Parts: sequence; structure tokens; C-alpha cells
Amino acid sequence: MLGRSERESPAHAMLAARTAGWNDPVELLDLGTTADTLATVASIDGLAAVVHLGHPEQPAPGLERALLEGDSSLILTAAVAVPVQWVWVGAGPATGQVVIDEAGVRDCAPVLRGLGASLRLVPTRATVAERIALAGEGGSLVIERTRVPAGFAELPDSGALGAGGPVWYGLLESRDDWPAFTEPAQVWFAFGPVDDHLGSLQPTLAVVADAGLDLVHLRSQPSAHGPHAFFASFSCPTSAVLDDLVAALTERGVAHRTLAVLPGASFVPGPDTVVPQWA
Repeated sequence: MLGRSERESPAHAMLAARTAGWNDPVELLDLGTTADTLATVASIDGLAAVVHLGHPEQPAPGLERALLEGDSSLILTAAVAVPVQWVWVGAGPATGQVVIDEAGVRDCAPVLRGLGASLRLVPTRATVAERIALAGEGGSLVIERTRVPAGFAELPDSGALGAGGPVWYGLLESRDDWPAFTEPAQVWFAFGPVDDHLGSLQPTLAVVADAGLDLVHLRSQPSAHGPHAFFASFSCPTSAVLDDLVAALTERGVAHRTLAVLPGASFVPGPDTVVPQWA
């Protein structure tokens, strides 16, 4: 069985499941909020969920946090990119608000705001009829291509919504241990130094470096229980290397969780890049 959160685009999540071969369901189960989705996957045998990743090398911060706060059996085990399905449609010239749901805002808001669109947010569960009524005369919709209502056509700037590249999804499962792998995989890893003081991160990073691993993502967040929580992502050649890293951190008393093991040596296109203007 496969499900998704109530805030996720059904069309994109379904396309991800079919593209990756995770399943070919008629419909994904609506598992409620993100927290409810994680808790349900952890409690029901044979149930997995399709979740938005951000990017395999640069995890979405909200998902990292939700995983770490969720049951320790939860882990992402696969990733797939799917083409953007969003289109901007209207029943005539667009002069009013653009009705869009939460998943659409996540994927399209920068482009739409750059075009000067005035957005009206609706829950993902809102029906097409409800969206049309809210749009009113001169309003328009951003919606998945498969759900475009009769009488609506793509607007001239609709093609810009796909300019940002595909959307990445992952398969969330409940497992006793991470899957073994003999080819490279992208690992999401969370850890907390033994002591929270100036320079406490350095010894842990030294263990990672000694394992021959290069972090491509590192983020910290205050923890309610002692030290900061750190979130990292790195490419790992085999599960034996991950086993050795975990053993070395455990020996030093470093708290840790493996949040994802995503098979693949590269994930194209890569994450968003910054163009720094250094002083």
C-alpha cells in the first residue's frame, strides 16, 4: 500500500510512484498531515508513503525535522524525479487572483510572483469546483495538467512553471535497519555532539572525514534536549562504510539517526546553486 500526505499533489505523487515502479495504484491513500503520515507508516506493516524530498543531495528542512521527530524506524529508501505537472489556466484573460494550493506554492510561487501574479492559497484537498468559484471572474488557476477543468486553457506564461526543472520524491518506509548497498547511495544523517559547546562539532566532523566521506549538506537546529541537532547529507560508497561510521560515532557517545539511503551516484539535475558575491 502507498499513501501521501494531505498537503501533497496527488498527481505528482502518483506519477512518482509509477515512474519509479514503487507501485501502480489507482489512487494513493490520503494519510493526513505530515506528522500523521509518518506515524501511520511507522505503525502499519506494508504501508509506505510518497513524500517530497526537496533534492536528494539537499533535503527539505521540514522533512529532515519531521523524520528526526518521528519514529526511529522511518527511513527514505529511494528517490525519483518527475516532470512538473503544473499549468496556469484560465477561462479567459487573467486579470484577477491566481488560485493555487500548498504544493503548487512550494513548486511555483517564485515564478508566479516574478510574473506579478496575486496568489490565493487554498488547501490541497479543495475541489476543482471550489477553486473555480474562488477564482471568480477574471481569476485563474494553477493546477495539475490532468485536472484542468473544461472551458479552461493554458495562459501565455504557463510554460514558465516548468522552468525550474523536475520535482523530486522519495519512498518513505518503516524498517528495522537501513537497506544494504554495494553501489553508491546518498545518505541523510542526523547527529548530536556529546557536549554542546564552542568547537563541539569538530570532533564529529573529524570522524566523518576519517571515514572518507564528503558532506554536501550540513545544517544545525537547536534541540529541546541538550546539544544542537545537526543534519547532513553525503554520498556513501557502500553500506559497510556507513556501518563503520555509525560504529565510530556510537563508540564516542554521539547520538545519531540514518534518515535516508537513496541509491544513486548522482542526481541530475542537481540542487539549486547560489551565486555568491564575496566581499
